[in-house]
Amino acid sequence: MLRGLRFPVERSRGRRYPEPSHPYRGEFQRDRDRIVHARAFRRLEAKTQVFTPGLSDHFRNRLTHTIEVSQISRTVASALGLAEDLTEALALVHDVGHPPFGHSGEEELDRQMRRFGEGFEHNVHALRIVETFERRYARFPGLNLTFEVREGIVKHSADLAPGGPPELAEYLPGLRPPLEAQLIDLADEAAYNAGDLDDGFSCGLFTAVEIADAVPAYAAILETVETQFPGATVRERFLESLRQLIDFLVGGLIEGTVRLVSEAGVRDVEAVRAHPVRLASFTPEARLASAALKRFLFEKVYSSPPLLEERERSTAIIADLFQYFLRHPDRLPEPYAELAAERATHRVVCDYIAGMTDGFCRRTHSALVTQLESSAVRTP
Repeated sequence: MLRGLRFPVERSRGRRYPEPSHPYRGEFQRDRDRIVHARAFRRLEAKTQVFTPGLSDHFRNRLTHTIEVSQISRTVASALGLAEDLTEALALVHDVGHPPFGHSGEEELDRQMRRFGEGFEHNVHALRIVETFERRYARFPGLNLTFEVREGIVKHSADLAPGGPPELAEYLPGLRPPLEAQLIDLADEAAYNAGDLDDGFSCGLFTAVEIADAVPAYAAILETVETQFPGATVRERFLESLRQLIDFLVGGLIEGTVRLVSEAGVRDVEAVRAHPVRLASFTPEARLASAALKRFLFEKVYSSPPLLEERERSTAIIADLFQYFLRHPDRLPEPYAELAAERATHRVVCDYIAGMTDGFCRRTHSALVTQLESSAVRTP
């Protein structure tokens, strides 16, 4: 459909450290495989998406969410005739920079770093992971991913403006990324809207009728489902409506992107880069539905008492750990303790905490609290 805008792998800007080509795998396929085998990717299984594991074994975690984004992204790329391996690699890597405890963890790390005139942003941290922290190869640090995947990591959700951070200057500030990267943020939006509805419904936070009252597009879907399946259970009708909602959002992303590309008159990848705005887009109808879904989820799920209480606990844990290791960098494990002697301590502490899973973060905090209490008891 948009094959002229497919990013050609032979035009890749290559890897930071040159490598011979593989006999039967393309460069973007190799990137995808390296991401899947990375430790940071595996750790996503133990990081919160929205609901913490204690509530149910069936709710999404950061890894299962990533798989859903990958499935949607590859479907859209295939329908549009774009580079599927590049799209899949970008989808699989898009969340590896997330710290423990979801967005509340990211916000707390950012709050701690603001005290030093810096910040924390999970896309930039993901770049540092694939460039430096992953150590799997004897010939180079990191995963040595292609330029296009590294560019997509930092630009899939927002463009880079000229004059930004020096460490991002090589990633073509002022230009748009290829369409494959532009798709990821909207596929992510479709995945978390549907996934959080599913988990929130399972948790009993709302009914299908309440969704329909807030989201007209969903109301039309639910009415059709109830007409088609009058004998189905409430949950079966909800799941059928959810499946059709995903089709509506994904179809809206495909149709909206085709429409915007046609209106823009772009003919090749360089024209996509030079275009003043992004070309991956929902249709107006799908965009309105997605916005309404986000408002509904914010009210019914993200602001619900159980999640607010968990958010307070998790941010307190991260704040405690940050302050403790800031005062006692010698207590950091290797290689972080060694790095803290060479670099800014707050950055090393941030990197260490950001790499933790939820469970390891809680265990580390629990051990710290026990240690401090024991020390207080021994103090005369």
